[in-house]
Amino acid sequence: MSDRVEDFLTHQAATRPHAPALTDSLGTRWTYAELDTAARAASDMLRRAGVRPQDRVLMLSENCAAAVALIFAAWHLDAIIVPVNARQTGPEVARIIAHAEPTVVVCTTAVSEDAVRHADGLGAEPVSGPFGNLHLARLDAAPAEAELVGVAVLLYTTGTTGDPKGVMLTHENLRFGGMASANFRAIVPEDVIYGVLPITHVFGLASVVTAACFAGAQIQLEPRFTAAKMFAAISKGVTLLSAVPQMHALLMQYTKEQGLETLGSDRLRYVSSGAAPLDPAWKRKAEGFYGVALQNGYGMTETTAGVSITANEIGSSDISTGPPLPGVELRIDESVQGGGAGSGEVLVRGPHVMRGYFRNTAETAKALDDDGWLRTGDLGRIDDTGNLHILGRSKELIIHGGFNVYPPEVEAALNDHPQVIQSAVIGQMVGGDEKIYAFVQVAEDTSLSVQSLQAFVQERLAGYKCPQQIILATSLPAAPTGKILKHKLLDAFPHAKVVAQKGATR
Repeated sequence: MSDRVEDFLTHQAATRPHAPALTDSLGTRWTYAELDTAARAASDMLRRAGVRPQDRVLMLSENCAAAVALIFAAWHLDAIIVPVNARQTGPEVARIIAHAEPTVVVCTTAVSEDAVRHADGLGAEPVSGPFGNLHLARLDAAPAEAELVGVAVLLYTTGTTGDPKGVMLTHENLRFGGMASANFRAIVPEDVIYGVLPITHVFGLASVVTAACFAGAQIQLEPRFTAAKMFAAISKGVTLLSAVPQMHALLMQYTKEQGLETLGSDRLRYVSSGAAPLDPAWKRKAEGFYGVALQNGYGMTETTAGVSITANEIGSSDISTGPPLPGVELRIDESVQGGGAGSGEVLVRGPHVMRGYFRNTAETAKALDDDGWLRTGDLGRIDDTGNLHILGRSKELIIHGGFNVYPPEVEAALNDHPQVIQSAVIGQMVGGDEKIYAFVQVAEDTSLSVQSLQAFVQERLAGYKCPQQIILATSLPAAPTGKILKHKLLDAFPHAKVVAQKGATR
């Protein structure tokens, strides 16, 4: 049996050529045979541009059919795809280019104004074919490197500061991640997967694109999240919806503004939330809204997305991230400061764990030990049933007044308020102690005051966990995935539209 990811597509094109593969916002509708044809045409285009095995193909894109074709095109040449979200700035992209040394940069200019901006800056020229209309810039080819043999993708992690860290994921990693995701969700060819999570990030690439091609399902690609488009997609037949909590919250707010309390669908059968712990009250609210169980999961770029996931019935009180996926090992390093006995840093091992960081042996050695265990940097515990509970990032732990405060717990209390869309909590050193700062997104016409929200939280949290500063705003800085960028809150917030700002010290 082959160990290449592109064989998933080859198999679908050979056995189910007329089955729908994907649609996008440009009106593209490809069968699996048409996707395969587009990928092979793009592969020929890349070969003519000088791409060889182990060369890097950097793709500046937002979700579209052409981006999927380019990914498989690079793999047909045994090259490494380097997907980068086009919404990144010029300097951010320049640092990745300098580190990855791609032979070509391809921009999906038909779907992204930001890709057009990058193409202009790179002096890229138009190319077209069955794959669509793109722009391509040729760069000086770097030599092949032994550590890239068998690598399928280089992913530069969201929020990286300083020198870029390129996560090397192999074909084995992606095959395992895609198959595990498809099997666990019981994806079948009749499914329609909503593809709004960027395929330039690990979840969109592994758990949407790779999983769909393995199972032969259809992907409905969207370049950017809007609650209105997600609302319409669910209403028109999407069966699987995976999103981050911020997207769920904004969709529920949008639906409420349309005069509806729920968003029922005869076709929607699977909804999941990731990137943040669940709160019981919010989980019940979401399940009532969708009419199906809300599943939770845990993963990261270095683990090809999935580590653990739930398979709960609707109404379950379980707010864990579930047991490890089959073939995945978990353990807790209690020597790392956690929340008491049985908690500590989450360690992961399995066929989904990255090869390492490209050209960065020092950081690879810090993350991976000789036995293959990956240090995730996340704090967690494993309960008596074997389910993993994530307490938060070890670097985000707030020590206030000598007590450990986990931001997800505070955020869950804030998010319980019916007028709160989403929130983000960080620590800030003030006068020798870390103070708890809460940034809370509310609607434009909110009647919520800081004082009433403080009183609301005080009924739900111990005094030392309550924020000393609550800032209400109509928007919070977010990554293309929808994940709130906590490291940008203090700098970016003064430029946000503030509804109210007032602190109270307890």
